[in-house]
Amino acid sequence: MIFKKIFKIIFRIVIGFIVFIALYALSAWLLPRISVAKEPSTQPANIAIYILTNGVHTDIVLPVKNQLIDWSTMVKFQNTISKDTSAQYAAMGWGDKGFYLNTPTWAQLKFSVAFKAAFALSTSAIHATFYKSLSESESCKKIMINNDQYARLVNYVRSSFKTDSTGHVINIKTNANYNNDDAFYEAKGRYNLFYTCNTWANNALKACGQKACLWTPFDSGIFRQYREH
Repeated sequence: MIFKKIFKIIFRIVIGFIVFIALYALSAWLLPRISVAKEPSTQPANIAIYILTNGVHTDIVLPVKNQLIDWSTMVKFQNTISKDTSAQYAAMGWGDKGFYLNTPTWAQLKFSVAFKAAFALSTSAIHATFYKSLSESESCKKIMINNDQYARLVNYVRSSFKTDSTGHVINIKTNANYNNDDAFYEAKGRYNLFYTCNTWANNALKACGQKACLWTPFDSGIFRQYREH
């Protein structure tokens, strides 16, 4: 009888897990196909931003400096290896700190890192990368927005940074840089199955009134909105 009860418990756990995975997979397929429309606006769209993917992760790319904000006073050039001040764009990506710092390639992904990320057991970070120029492609799309929309996007991105007691963003000192023009910063929130790096980027587009998915955990959902129209 004891073994029968144990078997029933294990069976229910396995069935519950399978149902959860199936529902998650269905949601991850369906919800990205439901579009959030671009908001109507009569103001001139005079600021270029970009969405950029490496095939897995979406960055929001912003002009380093314009009349609204100079990002280099916040995510400083001197925090990068090159310290090159000639960049024109700053790409911002939010994600799990363990992934960013401990997983240079997918081949080096550890179960412990993936488990912590999936179930919100780790902290998060913002990865800021400077670019001198960008070219549109299947993995890089330009979006023109107006001043009010950009101001909302700035507020969204800035609110994702964790700050110290003096209000300054917190640079993460690490050797895990991806190139000579990037740096990592402590961020608010926790990565999980329902709020991924791409969910953050998708919400950034919503924040500034641009086409987006109802919800997406993957970059493909975001880029589908800009490849089908």
